[in-house]
Amino acid sequence: MLLLTDGSVMVQNQGYSESGSRGWWLLTPNGEGSYVHGTWHRIAALPLGYGPISFASAVLPDGRVIIEGGEDNLGAVGVFTNRGAIYQPRTNRWSLVGPPKGLEWTTIGDGPSTVLADGRFMLGGAGNYTNKTQALLDPAKLGWTATGTHKVDADEEEQFLLLPTGRVLTVGLSPTPDYAESYDPSTGTWSRAGTIPVPVVLKKGGEIGPLVLRPNGTVLAVGATGYNAVYDVAKRTWSSGPSFPVVDGARPHSADGPAAVLPDGDVLIDASPGLYQPPSHFFVFNGSSLKQVASPPDAASLESNWGYMLVLPTGQVLFNDRDGRLEVYNAGGRPQSSWRPVVTSAPASLAPGKTYSLSGSQLNGLTQGAYYGDDYQSATNYPLVRITYTGTGHVYYARTFDMSSMAVAPHLASRAKFQVPASLPKGSARLVVVANGIASAPLNVSVT
Repeated sequence: MLLLTDGSVMVQNQGYSESGSRGWWLLTPNGEGSYVHGTWHRIAALPLGYGPISFASAVLPDGRVIIEGGEDNLGAVGVFTNRGAIYQPRTNRWSLVGPPKGLEWTTIGDGPSTVLADGRFMLGGAGNYTNKTQALLDPAKLGWTATGTHKVDADEEEQFLLLPTGRVLTVGLSPTPDYAESYDPSTGTWSRAGTIPVPVVLKKGGEIGPLVLRPNGTVLAVGATGYNAVYDVAKRTWSSGPSFPVVDGARPHSADGPAAVLPDGDVLIDASPGLYQPPSHFFVFNGSSLKQVASPPDAASLESNWGYMLVLPTGQVLFNDRDGRLEVYNAGGRPQSSWRPVVTSAPASLAPGKTYSLSGSQLNGLTQGAYYGDDYQSATNYPLVRITYTGTGHVYYARTFDMSSMAVAPHLASRAKFQVPASLPKGSARLVVVANGIASAPLNVSVT
């Protein structure tokens, strides 16, 4: 699942054999902004020959969606394809993207990825446990540049986490279990990122849980072992976190599991006992402890690796069990005022179909929203523009694009453009910028 910059949600059909498909669907919220009561319709299928599952993915600063690689492809299991494609929402079209050059890129598979603060797409090559190669894609030119010297561990079974400093954090299996490294975009090099005090990487296969950046500048490393750790970004130090409590005689863990940052800064986590064994249990981490919360109706038949999460603009979390059902988690908490996007410049009058600019600080939020161990990325650290009419309460989203930054740093100034929907009716409304489900203070606008 990926959140487009017009507030709609792209969801892939994973195929009858659950190993890849060319098909995609779009979920659009209704007139009251509800995704629960939204509508579905098909969108363009991927190019012929490409229908992956467990692949790298991101929304780019210009609003396009990129996917790269795939562990499976169109029903073929374990092919670790190096194909890729970009989706343009404005034209509802996919275009193929060639892989980076070099023998290391004959496979991409379930490679890790993230969008750097400057908007470049960072991709790691996977498909085996020896590939330590990364490349950067310039979204404007669609050209790849090699990067990532001095990396110690291979990219396989890793996650690339964007930090407030602009660096990228990852945790791997070797040369020692739970080896943490960070990437510096200014030099293109990796270096050691401290010592994790508890095991979080599963030795069998190197499976990991999600690395989750919270708005307070700490990272929760959710363990695939039942144990968890916390990284202080400013101090560059690790500490032990609370372990998952024993449930029904077994300690859950999150091998390839999802997590999402709630508006109040807590983290919703899906965990299950054993390796790929149901049932799934759901927990909320509040910074010091883990509390078990209600599970979706089908949790008894799910293991953690089947769950995907996406933070919606409403602050809810969309949960996809990848078995035909989607549910919404209603967190109910409120963000600290200092976490909200701040709009410093925006038009007071809007015309349907026109394009405008806005500027402010923290427009991308302070996290990337939702995370997964590896295999899946659904970051939402980019501004959405929501327009709500004061009389009727009807909700519209304007398509945003040309973000000047994708950073998750506090108080960082940035700007973006937005195109007002052509169907927007005349009237008085309130405009907010939303990032990761957290809205700015409203601005009064008139639609003429």
